[in-house]
Amino acid sequence: MASSDYKHGEMSVDSQASMYAGFMKAGMWGALIIILLLGYSTFTLSIGMHWMVALALCAGAGIGIGMFMNMGGAWIATVIVLSGLAVFIQILIGLLSLVF
Repeated sequence: MASSDYKHGEMSVDSQASMYAGFMKAGMWGALIIILLLGYSTFTLSIGMHWMVALALCAGAGIGIGMFMNMGGAWIATVIVLSGLAVFIQILIGLLSLVF
């Protein structure tokens, strides 16, 4: 068997700890984005709520949840950008419905 320099209990685990923290943060972001997406879809498609009202509710909930969970300014910026993208897509849908 090959000899190694490894000594049990003396290894630095800083990189593993930061990787785990990053993975948990990415999982939290992904889960919240999916929850907001499903909420928006449910409000508009199943309940029949106007898309702008549903978007305002989901964006407000997303910002509120992000502030409660201490996710920082990047989360708030992400919610605002995704809301802007949703408005842009709805404008395109409205314009295309006039053409066809």
